[in-house]
Amino acid sequence: MRIGALGAARITPNALVKPARLVPGVEVTAVAARDRGRAAAFAAKHRIPRVLDSYEALVTDPAVDAVYNPLPNALHTEWTLRALEAGKHVLCEKPLTSNAEEARRVAEAADKAGLVVMEAFHYRYHPLAERMRAIVGQIGEVRRIETAMCFPLPRFSDIRYDLALSGGALMDAGCYAVHCARLLGGGEPEVTSARALLRSPGVDRAMTAELAFPSGATGRVHASLWSSSLLRLSARVTGSRGEMRVTNFALPQLFHRLSYTVDGVTRREKVPGDATYTCQLRAFETAVRTGDGNLTPPADAIANMTVIDQIYRAAGLAPRATV
Repeated sequence: MRIGALGAARITPNALVKPARLVPGVEVTAVAARDRGRAAAFAAKHRIPRVLDSYEALVTDPAVDAVYNPLPNALHTEWTLRALEAGKHVLCEKPLTSNAEEARRVAEAADKAGLVVMEAFHYRYHPLAERMRAIVGQIGEVRRIETAMCFPLPRFSDIRYDLALSGGALMDAGCYAVHCARLLGGGEPEVTSARALLRSPGVDRAMTAELAFPSGATGRVHASLWSSSLLRLSARVTGSRGEMRVTNFALPQLFHRLSYTVDGVTRREKVPGDATYTCQLRAFETAVRTGDGNLTPPADAIANMTVIDQIYRAAGLAPRATV
């Protein structure tokens, strides 16, 4: 599978280039950026053989089988759709789209084309994610789910604070917290309230939302790019027989802590596995080759973006705009 990368994003080496060296049957063969010089420097540094003149040239190139899309959030839908129209599979960074309606458009296009679109929630492909879900099944009736993704991003010129590019803490960090809450909650939640701290009009630097799950469980998601919560990547689920706590569900290969108590007995585990990005790329290759293994398809993105849209509305903000 020959993959072409859109842009020379900072995430691309860890999310694509390095994993491709470890996953048989995958090769990064081309890159294109708005600045050809930047693309050429990126290609030379990472030993990518071809530099193309534009995003359009990359997605229509017959020597490219799949496209990696790490562009700013507001460009995800446009270039994912263009890649699908050109007959390419797509691995797209999260969030897949700016809102739920765009996610529906991508889902329809992928179904019509018969192509794989995978939203890059890489943590979902590490064995820790399935272990978390299995443990939740042991702690009895789930009563409360709390997830958080908080890290400092004080560079306020960063595109993640740009409303026109579909920025905001909920879009960048919070989409992980929402996704993990949905994974552990066992159903699609409704948003009952939300509160935002703003960086600028319409752009959240932190967001907290309360959720209600169909089972009767309640939940909270918290996201921050700059607030009193400077670094927190966590999940906690409380049930009728005990609870589970996880630190760093997002990048468990770096470090993580998993503990759970069932009927008064506490256990701690380390869940081995390759880097999340390697697990993800392996799953993408399998999905393209066999049609199986896509745990984060557009249908899942519709559900995730529906919650995100509801959170923005509950906080008195507009969902990110359709482009």
